[in-house]
Amino acid sequence: MGRWMVSYNYMRMDMGGNRDGNDDIGSETIVTSEPNRFADRPMQPPTLRIVPLDMTSEMHMFGLMYMPSAKLNWMFMAPYVEKEMEHVTFQGASSTTRLGRFTTSSDGLGDVKEGALMRLYDGDGRHLHVTGAISFPTGSTDETATVLTPLGTTPEVRMPYPMQFGSGTYDLIPGVTYTAHFERWSSGAQYSATLRLDETSEGYSLGDEHRAKFWCSYVWAPWLSTSLQLVVLDRGKIDGLDAAIVGPVQTADPDNSGGERIELGCGVNFLGRRGVMRGHRLRFEFLIPVYQRLNGPQLEVDSTVVARYQYMFMD
Repeated sequence: MGRWMVSYNYMRMDMGGNRDGNDDIGSETIVTSEPNRFADRPMQPPTLRIVPLDMTSEMHMFGLMYMPSAKLNWMFMAPYVEKEMEHVTFQGASSTTRLGRFTTSSDGLGDVKEGALMRLYDGDGRHLHVTGAISFPTGSTDETATVLTPLGTTPEVRMPYPMQFGSGTYDLIPGVTYTAHFERWSSGAQYSATLRLDETSEGYSLGDEHRAKFWCSYVWAPWLSTSLQLVVLDRGKIDGLDAAIVGPVQTADPDNSGGERIELGCGVNFLGRRGVMRGHRLRFEFLIPVYQRLNGPQLEVDSTVVARYQYMFMD
């Protein structure tokens, strides 16, 4: 109570290869069989002609927490987001000839969040907390990049939804966490959601997200523990359409969004207890998907790496 804590979280997600539903799908199959949502517009081919090959998403999250009472924590989080996606463009309206590759990128401040964590129960080695936060639309939704079209031109256009680093909406983020400790062992479960409260000025909203996490950990020493975890994620489709996002690429179609993913992960946690290290905590996590079902052709996740640092100002 009465203490401040600062934190820095780094997350990197690597994506590569495309999946439609439960099945992998190749680039040539996409450009010869997947319809272009915008085919009725001038200069638009009947099928998709630009295919994402891989994507890297990095987030640097800076956090501040204050404990005004023994049961309540106030939290503030500000992310800086960096994204990069590589594409291949196929020539003309129907061939399987590869015209060339190009890369788009974006970076900037994401959506800042403010909320609170409240302890409902703490006893007999068991703990129950609830959280509630609001995400503010501080991240950009109108980033642009130069692309290579099937006709060989290189216009600057608004990038599709996955390359924007803001939701453009006010979002509610509720959650509940239960943990239990048994000497050196502990286990826990957590549910959280991201619920879109409105739509962007462009006329769309990202899909709601629901996440469940289960874990167990073992304390090897007072300063060292390791963990195993299972994460289940459900993400809804984008609702609506940004009229400025148009093109023969799967990421421009809101129907090609959302899906389910199950991940397995491991982690290691270091806790400073004495001297200059007292109050410092460092954690690393590595997760890989064991199941993915995606709505329409989308890049699939290969792996996620997370590093977390926390420092609590001690008396």
